[in-house]
Amino acid sequence: MKVVARRSEGFAHRIEFGDGHELSADEPTDQGGTDTGPRPTQLLAASLASCTAITMEMYAGVKEWDLGQLEVEVETSYEGPVPSAFAVTVDLPDHLDDEQRQRLLTIAAKCPVHKVVAAGAEVSVAERGAAS
Repeated sequence: MKVVARRSEGFAHRIEFGDGHELSADEPTDQGGTDTGPRPTQLLAASLASCTAITMEMYAGVKEWDLGQLEVEVETSYEGPVPSAFAVTVDLPDHLDDEQRQRLLTIAAKCPVHKVVAAGAEVSVAERGAAS
């Protein structure tokens, strides 16, 4: 899958996904941006929150457990501009028993974004079309 970020103006970028979806990223005005979209680190936290929710919902669907209006919150701690920790909290429905709750929390930690953030991933940077 390919994702492309194209500069709009200042720090604002339009992000295009290979499947036709788009969104924006920017920096707040106090950081020199135009605040037309979330910061990239906020998008990372959003990816973690949504991936956690979807992973739990998929598992609950197989088990035929009703999660109702599941809510996953991610609180990000920073060291300067860099996230240093993510605290994920989940609001589960009251009707689930303790075993179901514990299983869902275990499953939450198995979402792909959680795995990448927790273990790290190799990232390479190269110039596209650079002559050798």
